[in-house]
Amino acid sequence: MDDETRYEAVSSRDARFDGEFFFAVVTTGIYCRPSCPAVTPKRVNVRFFPSAAAAQAGGFRACRRCRPDAVPGSAEWNVRADLVGRAMRFIGDGVVDREGVGGLARRLGYSARQVQRQLTAELGAGPVALARARRAHTARVLLQTTTLPVTELAFAAGFASIRQFNDTMREIYAGTPSELRAAAAVGGRAAAGRAGAGRTAAARRGAESARCGSGEGHGSGAGRGAAAVRRAAGAEAGVDTGLGAGADGGPAPAGIPLRLAYRGPYAAAEIFDFLQVRAVDGVEEVRGPRGGRTYRRTLRLTHGSGIAEVDEPTGPRGRRRPPAGLVCPAARGTDGGWLECRLRLTDLRDLSTAVQRIRRLFDLDADPYAVAERLGADPLLRPLVAERPGLRSPGAADPEELAVRTVLGGPPERAAALVRRYGKPLDAADGGLTHLFPAPAELTGAQVAEPVRTLCLALADGAVLLDAGADRGAAERALAALPGVGPRAAAYIRMRALGDPDVGAAAHGSGQERDGHGSGQERDGYGSGQERDGHGTMGPAAAWRPWGAYALHHLWNAGLLPTGEMLTGETPREPEPEPEREPEPRGAREASVVSDPPVHAAAGSSW
Repeated sequence: MDDETRYEAVSSRDARFDGEFFFAVVTTGIYCRPSCPAVTPKRVNVRFFPSAAAAQAGGFRACRRCRPDAVPGSAEWNVRADLVGRAMRFIGDGVVDREGVGGLARRLGYSARQVQRQLTAELGAGPVALARARRAHTARVLLQTTTLPVTELAFAAGFASIRQFNDTMREIYAGTPSELRAAAAVGGRAAAGRAGAGRTAAARRGAESARCGSGEGHGSGAGRGAAAVRRAAGAEAGVDTGLGAGADGGPAPAGIPLRLAYRGPYAAAEIFDFLQVRAVDGVEEVRGPRGGRTYRRTLRLTHGSGIAEVDEPTGPRGRRRPPAGLVCPAARGTDGGWLECRLRLTDLRDLSTAVQRIRRLFDLDADPYAVAERLGADPLLRPLVAERPGLRSPGAADPEELAVRTVLGGPPERAAALVRRYGKPLDAADGGLTHLFPAPAELTGAQVAEPVRTLCLALADGAVLLDAGADRGAAERALAALPGVGPRAAAYIRMRALGDPDVGAAAHGSGQERDGHGSGQERDGYGSGQERDGHGTMGPAAAWRPWGAYALHHLWNAGLLPTGEMLTGETPREPEPEPEREPEPRGAREASVVSDPPVHAAAGSSW
């Protein structure tokens, strides 16, 4: 993409490019996302940057209207397996904050100088600047969503000193930490005032309706007004800094309220279905009826533990557009929105890491436009893509947990028994959440059954690495070589634990399979998505690259993959029958049915 094409995207305020690049205006000294609602600047005054950190390094501050630091991450980093892609995944997981540039370089297997040179050449900023932009965004979220003293907040965000914290916030946001917090409070009071006026008007309309005998309007209007107070308080691009209502519309649960932004359409029902039938008691639970569920789980983090809650968007709630000044970054444009999330952490230094892990679990950085364009060209997948726009490929909140569950196999009850015996209990149970999933080091004893014990020994001693920026090919080969794991389980772990979108039909078996004409299909390698028929012609899996994982999810949801063809993984429990409901209005999209076959084995503020 050249600069003229980028400028066309800016002129049309195309939200599809949010996070793919940023533009800065030399006359104002600010940088924005492509979908910024402000007046389009003259071309001569615009400069383009590949990352927010590069724009900040160029001396530009973040736009207060579109909050460019809060856009969904680029899907490119999930696709790429080179040094830059792996480095970006490591930086997002907080490696630079915890281990410095030297630790990042060691994990990548390159010198610190080489890592700096590669990142600067491609992103316009080195690892320190990229991590600094991440810390600044974390600090802004904490300033606007918590009452933590500024001193504690600075260290929780990852800054080494108060002076560094203050200088960074002034440089990036053109204001001191106290000013940013005060501005959020003023915005919250203004939103509350508008919502209060709305409640008054709603009450007036309700009273009139009651006098007319309808009995409608008063309660629903008041409820909407109360929800507006909670949602509008401090709302901003990509991550809501205000309190969001719970899935049932009741008072907002405690925790740091966030809005996790995504681009394009989002098939929320399917991903909540996927997670619900695989939920492990004690570690995960899903509350509420289909269409208004809340997914909850415990998190084992670097400095402590946490509990995450994510609400399922539905109907008008999932489609609403906030006012331009309050912005959900990806919500402007043809589609987009956010997931309401709440995080409760024992140590706030884990905030950024926890957010990134939830984003990976719900595949929020995906590019559904690119996926639909690629898969829609396949005659088999074209109607499936049209039926389920925005279908995601769920990742994992804890890669090592996902690997253990996959190799353990069986229904979720089997993993729940493992949790009860070896998991660390929470200090206080929270609903159905009682434990942290056991770490690999806790599953290396002689009493642990094979092949789980062998896998955990390999994870504990570093023979198999499943961290955010791990070499996916090397990890898959190491997993497949372990006794009792095999290539199909390794491919499933690669797809979910390592978030590889290019694990396609090649992961469905080993050796050779037969196509519909009986010709053998010899694969170039597991997870590569490459297939050749007996005449040397590339099969359909090659046409799906690099989105083979999304093709598999479309096929699973449509029931087009027989049970024996599903990747190895934890066997989902049978979903509970749904209560009868009123028929949907004519033209409404029918709820999709989970058709994921059993798996063989012995899924606030803007981010």
